Amino acid sequence: MGTPTEPRGASPGELMTGVHMRAVVFEEHGDQSVLQVKDLPAPEPGPGEVLVLVEASGVNFMDVYQRTGMYQVDLPFTLGSEGAGTVLRFGDGVEGLSPGDRVAWTGVPGSHAEQAVVPADRLVPVPEEISTEQAAAAILQGLTAHYLTHDSYAVRAGDTVLVHAAAGGMGRLLTRIVTHLGGRVVATASTEEKRHIARADGAVRAVAYSDAVAAVREVSDGAAVVYDGVGKDTFDLSLEALRPRGTLVLFGAASGKVPPFDPLRLMQGSYSLTRPTLVHFIAARHELLERAGTLFGWITDGVVDVAVTKRHPLDGARDAYTELEGRRTTGKLLIIP
Repeated sequence: MGTPTEPRGASPGELMTGVHMRAVVFEEHGDQSVLQVKDLPAPEPGPGEVLVLVEASGVNFMDVYQRTGMYQVDLPFTLGSEGAGTVLRFGDGVEGLSPGDRVAWTGVPGSHAEQAVVPADRLVPVPEEISTEQAAAAILQGLTAHYLTHDSYAVRAGDTVLVHAAAGGMGRLLTRIVTHLGGRVVATASTEEKRHIARADGAVRAVAYSDAVAAVREVSDGAAVVYDGVGKDTFDLSLEALRPRGTLVLFGAASGKVPPFDPLRLMQGSYSLTRPTLVHFIAARHELLERAGTLFGWITDGVVDVAVTKRHPLDGARDAYTELEGRRTTGKLLIIP
């Protein structure tokens, strides 16, 4: 947070925010039990920053990686890396925003809170056709799905694409987008109920993880790309499912880190392996806005359906992450401050 300055935007007595706010924090790394809801001093926006009333915040594995120490953060830490809400006020140097504007953001810590301070250049305006909850549910995973399908590997019509954990929030977006781009999705999911969801989203095959390679071979000579957010448990079969010169996009580690491996394994099919992360694909503001514009257009046009399956209050954060990490979800979980 920047140096406090005289905030602009709200007149005296308007949009009062008080001197304290509630937030989900952890002071040590560990499981869901380390999460606490605490009263913190209400933040103030500095130069180039915006104070936002948080109306919804997404629950993501990125937050899990931070809480467990897989991703290093300074402690104590306020959880939550994406959200949407309403502009309250802002510091010097902020142009083009007014109190009451609806905005969304991702990659900014501290979103599981009643208020958040966000750099103005990280905010995306939410169009009228999109609800605040839809924006909060889609912004991180939707932008991720965009760069995965356009940059990490540019999906082309006719490509066979293997999507792991296809009934989760990320998997459902990928399945819809790949299908929209003309690809054929072979989906994996842990239960028949989840596999039914994947088929409804457009997958041409939806199978148990153990059957993934066989299912890919039924429809092609191998996957052009595998989108793998599971990690340790699926890495070997992801490589096995690839066609020659195929690409494995490892974008998460829901089952744990992939152990070190011999790069000579990639030589078996001249495979490509990449481990991207969203921050490098939205670092430039024009790129952030372009990807968000495409994403919101997909939502408006019905290309993707943002499925919010459950909403938790701040006090329910432990339950939300227990559900996420237990793979008991079939869509997006939100924290509603």
